[in-house]
Amino acid sequence: MTAQTWRQFGDGPLSRGAAHVYTLLVVGVLLVATTLPGLVPLVLLGSDVSNLPLVAACLLPVGPAVSAALYALRHQRPDLTDLRPAALFLRGYRANLGGTLRIWVPLLAWLTVVAVNLANLAAAAVPVWWGALLVLVGVGVTLVGANALVVTALFTFRTRDVLRLALYFLVRTPSVTVGTGLLLAAAVAVTVLFSEAVLALVGVLFVLSLLRIGDPMITIVEKEFTA
Repeated sequence: MTAQTWRQFGDGPLSRGAAHVYTLLVVGVLLVATTLPGLVPLVLLGSDVSNLPLVAACLLPVGPAVSAALYALRHQRPDLTDLRPAALFLRGYRANLGGTLRIWVPLLAWLTVVAVNLANLAAAAVPVWWGALLVLVGVGVTLVGANALVVTALFTFRTRDVLRLALYFLVRTPSVTVGTGLLLAAAVAVTVLFSEAVLALVGVLFVLSLLRIGDPMITIVEKEFTA
């Protein structure tokens, strides 16, 4: 009788809400902890253009951490009797580390090249349209990378297939593309107006939003591209 009562308590709306908040808190703490090795030097870096490669190096831990958070939030059951956000985060981190880095490292390299070129447009004396083209390339690469990060976190595909799916879904699911773009713009705004540290502290909310925005893409991948 006690077990049945506890199960009913764990299945109630209030309990599900409490479980959701607890999961966000635990995943948020782990997200900050796993990005801390890069976050500390990133906050201390100056805004000089020459530091852009160092910025990319500091961001290396972010990809695997976000992937693990996506995995944990996606697989956590909303039940107080079965809360395992930390275990799920660590499982996702270990399982997705290699695949995530194969996406994340080239993404950071591409964005660093684009950022360096944009920062030196005036010195290079190139046409304005070239700068606009670089911005479009940067935005496109970032959106593909975001899709690829979600797919890698939740599914097991070869890297080239992940990239194909990520590019395909830019067109197949325009709501995901627009939503992800707006979310990334919000992340940039938080960083510019406040700091990288503030973004890290609320990072779990951005990860949750990325997961919710990506639901249409995730559903299609489950139905059409997995057994």
